[in-house]
Amino acid sequence: MTEKGESDLRVRTESGVRDLRAVWFEDGAVRMIDQRGLPHKLEIASFSHYAQVADAIRDMTTRGAPSIGAAAAYGMCLAALSGADLGAASERLKAARPTANDLFFAVDRMLGQLKEGADPVVAADGYADMMVDKCTRIGGHGSPLIKDGMRVMTHCNAGALATVDVGTALAPIRRAWSEGRRFLVYASETRPRLQGMQLTAWELGQEGIDHAVIPDGASAYYMGKGVDLVITGADRIAANGDFANKIGTLDKAIAARHFGIPFYVAAPVSTFDFGTADGGGIEIEQRPEEEVTEIYGRRIAPDGSPALNPAFDVTPAGLVTGFITENGILGPGDIRRVTGE
Repeated sequence: MTEKGESDLRVRTESGVRDLRAVWFEDGAVRMIDQRGLPHKLEIASFSHYAQVADAIRDMTTRGAPSIGAAAAYGMCLAALSGADLGAASERLKAARPTANDLFFAVDRMLGQLKEGADPVVAADGYADMMVDKCTRIGGHGSPLIKDGMRVMTHCNAGALATVDVGTALAPIRRAWSEGRRFLVYASETRPRLQGMQLTAWELGQEGIDHAVIPDGASAYYMGKGVDLVITGADRIAANGDFANKIGTLDKAIAARHFGIPFYVAAPVSTFDFGTADGGGIEIEQRPEEEVTEIYGRRIAPDGSPALNPAFDVTPAGLVTGFITENGILGPGDIRRVTGE
């Protein structure tokens, strides 16, 4: 394995602790943790063609906006190394999942660098390293929000698995815990694919951070009992601050406003889409209905009952307390400043 320094994604195995990234490049192939097998099975997938990487993004072998972006960057790297048509490769990768802005940002960035003669591996590694640095800075800016004894709620998985390393929503949580503060994290299960229960809880457990998995429908119940802070990630943030995130995020934002709980969104600058004026312009990916009607290939819904399965919802900017970016914490009215250092 290509070592990239000490990682926040420390995986306990029978042979000891391994430091991994969610996505990396090694021996001419794109490697990634196959997130579909977690938490019960840790497997590394390997791909040697950009079309395979596009399929891995679509079928959620890797997921989370920054990790999708890094995977796409490495997909463009493979295309360049094989002499494939870069325009065709970029379109194939962008079509894999339509909502996450990091996917488009990464492909366009790589396309520009490759056309200028950049080394494909250096450029893709540089993109991944850049995302890790951004997430580390997000953790530094967001950590002071978390105090001893707090109860913090999050949704889906915005940890190292979703972001190459460190995390967005989990970055402040990791940083605060490493600084000695002790608190409880509520990880909502995140139906229908259960990323909160299977991935976020797994990451928190690997590091010994106190947490509890809760049903999605119990979020308002626990907010009423006393949640101090909600932090989520984002897949695309429009110019006015409306943002798309995993389905169920809007429910939490509405409940948090009702109970007067601060609601923060942690995301790198690459997640902001200033070409989209508001949330109404964000395309929402519709996933296969089998994700709702089946569990591990066994149908649990009545025969003949169809299902609707939007992967994301859009939360209005007015429900957001602040955006935690690598450049600091910004209010919804200040997000035009995200590109400033």
